[in-house]
Amino acid sequence: MDSRAAAQAGPAVSAAGKVRRTPRRAAMDVRANLTLLAIVTLATALQLFGLPVLLREWGLPALLLIVPLVVLTPTHWGLIHEAIHGQLFAERHLNEGVARALAISFALPFDAVRFGHLMHHRFTREPFDRPDVVDASRPLWQAWFAHYGRLLGGLYAGELVLPLLAFMPARVARSLVARAIAVEGPAGADVQRLFANFAADPARRTRIRRDWLFTLALFALAFYLYRTWWPVLAVTMYLRGVWLSTADNLPHHGVSLDEPGRSRNFRVARIWQGVLMNHHLHRLHHQHPTLPWTALSALESETCSDPGGSIEPAYFRSALRQFRGPGAIDAATEH
Repeated sequence: MDSRAAAQAGPAVSAAGKVRRTPRRAAMDVRANLTLLAIVTLATALQLFGLPVLLREWGLPALLLIVPLVVLTPTHWGLIHEAIHGQLFAERHLNEGVARALAISFALPFDAVRFGHLMHHRFTREPFDRPDVVDASRPLWQAWFAHYGRLLGGLYAGELVLPLLAFMPARVARSLVARAIAVEGPAGADVQRLFANFAADPARRTRIRRDWLFTLALFALAFYLYRTWWPVLAVTMYLRGVWLSTADNLPHHGVSLDEPGRSRNFRVARIWQGVLMNHHLHRLHHQHPTLPWTALSALESETCSDPGGSIEPAYFRSALRQFRGPGAIDAATEH
């Protein structure tokens, strides 16, 4: 994990505002990580280079291969997520190198995603981190438009164009980010400063520009290989983006600020646990962010009898429930 990113984002903070330390230790399961990495690598190669060949050979029946490619979206992100927390491999440089390659193949700006995720852990459900909360100062139609736009791929689309900030003058990028991150809540000024400093950091801007150019070259080649079938690649990436966007805030959707970890756990069939990399146990992850994903199931079994650690409703049902519309938090819970 990038030590500078971790230092800027700071340690994880509990809902009570105290630094949360994880007393537990568990060895990462490198064999499980390598297995999932091999599967995701093969799926990525199929999507970018193999599927266009199969489409020309088989025609429409090859479109069925889109299904497993989309289903593996949370696994692809999950591997990046483990690397962000330093739990993919023991070697830091290997950890980051593999995660950066995975991010490029998903068209994600790794440095920005890593920094944003670490900030999410430090300032969970602070004003900048509540996309499901209605802003009373805005027209209701704007809140609904923003909510559904985000769920239907808007979050992913924003990440696709985010690297453009790195091509702007640092002063302009800093100003735009500072205006986008409003100074709200007791930590608002710190949040705004950290994001603005990140946007102007020379080393990170250089890496983001380099990775984005690699991403453009990779997908330009892929679209060229697809030729007249290029809409298949576009649709596949869009569907993967919808999954990523819908799942992003799911564990925090409608969660009040006094709930443990400011997050939820969910119930999911065992067959999905590996695909999701136990991301359905998100409350446990926030409470124990240094534990590898493979350790969360055992921890959940230990705490399932505790009312404070009880499992919430089904994961996929809860994901669909977000489409009922944006919610709101009682103002009394914000203080």
